[in-house]
Amino acid sequence: MRLRPATLADLPTLLAWNEDPDVVASTGADDAFDWAGEIPRTVDWREILIFEAQGRPIGVLVSIDPAREESRYWGDCGPGLRALDVWIGASGDRGRGFGTAMMRLALARCFADPSVTAVLLDPLAENVRSCRFYERLGFRAVERRFFGKDDCVVYRLEREAWASPRSSP
Repeated sequence: MRLRPATLADLPTLLAWNEDPDVVASTGADDAFDWAGEIPRTVDWREILIFEAQGRPIGVLVSIDPAREESRYWGDCGPGLRALDVWIGASGDRGRGFGTAMMRLALARCFADPSVTAVLLDPLAENVRSCRFYERLGFRAVERRFFGKDDCVVYRLEREAWASPRSSP
C-alpha cells in the first residue's frame, strides 16, 4: 500500500466515492468537499493524498494543520497538531484490513514531522464502528462537539500512545 498526492485525474473516482451510501453517511451534513477546486490548490497546511493498493486507488486522506487551516473548522488550536479525514471509497474494499493499513501510513506520515505531538479525528458520534476502530488504534475520545450540524466525537492520539507497541505500525 502506498500514498500519493491526489491529482485531477482522481476526480471521477473521488466523485463516485462521494456517492457511496456509507461514505455519505459517514461525512455528515456539511457541504461536499470541492475536490475539483481543492486538489489543484496548493497550501502548506494541507495534503490531499490517495491510498493505493496493488496500483489501484482505494481511499483518500486529507491531512491538515488545524492551527493554520483557513476556515478555522477546529477553532483555536495550538501548534503541533494534525487533523485527518480518512475513508475507504468503494464498499468492496471495506472490511479487508485496508483501513488499518491506511491509518498506520497516515499516522506514520504525521508523526514523521517531529513537531507533531498529536493527531485529531472527528467521526460522527453515531458512527460507532468508526469510533471503535479509532479507539483500537489508540485514539482517545476527548470531547463531544458539534461541527456545524454534525454531532461528532473528537478523538486525539498522542505521539507517545502511537509509539506504544499496541498502536504503532
